[in-house]
Amino acid sequence: MTTYVPGSASTDKTMFDDGVHNRAKIGFVLLATEQTIEDDMMRLCPEGVGMHFTRAANPDSITVESLSAQADDLARAASTLLPDGSLDVICYACTSGSLVIGEDRVFAELSKGAPGARPTSLISGVIGALRAMKLKRIAIATPYLDEINQREVTYLENAGFTVTNIKGLNLEKDSDMIRVRPDFLLDYAASVDTPDADAVFVSCGALRTLDVIGDLEKRLGKPAICSNQAMFWDTLRRAAIRDQFTGYGSLLSEF
Repeated sequence: MTTYVPGSASTDKTMFDDGVHNRAKIGFVLLATEQTIEDDMMRLCPEGVGMHFTRAANPDSITVESLSAQADDLARAASTLLPDGSLDVICYACTSGSLVIGEDRVFAELSKGAPGARPTSLISGVIGALRAMKLKRIAIATPYLDEINQREVTYLENAGFTVTNIKGLNLEKDSDMIRVRPDFLLDYAASVDTPDADAVFVSCGALRTLDVIGDLEKRLGKPAICSNQAMFWDTLRRAAIRDQFTGYGSLLSEF
């Protein structure tokens, strides 16, 4: 890194350093309706890491049909992030969208738009976190419609996990999901737990579960994972950032 000494630089030649985001640059493709993820990522963002956001078109309706249609806009959205090619990681920041579309298609579309970045997705982060913590049997709380919950069970079981319970709030609008109170989420997530579950997973980046994930883990006496916690962990690790964080569950403090 170049060190500037006042009075030592010639104005005949511009001087550069590594920039403010000299450790890593991470991009997120959000739903157009998303209102939670940016705040959560910036709350935890370590010094020297850049968090960059763009949005893909969708209506205020989270259904299998609307999420499937979003696949066609991922490449365009990804292409708007740091077109100089300096992005290290790019993530499709939607749990339900990434499992409905599927990781292979998501990665392919992201790579079209940002070919120099390592692609990932929110469901990839969840799966990676569960595997890193050696958790096999999962109870799941969601805000979703039943049609999405069914897809989630199938997706995770195909990835090698056992879903011991899943419960949804039957909310369709993303604008409703972002308004679910964190204190309610704490009780709701605890209510889905089963004695044979290794962990509880609270699914959906729109939910403000990060506010209470540490408290949930303490109440349960077992690991608790939420979408934005897992996505943050996954994107940092893919960018070779190993920082750990306290107060947000054992995933971020130990893995």
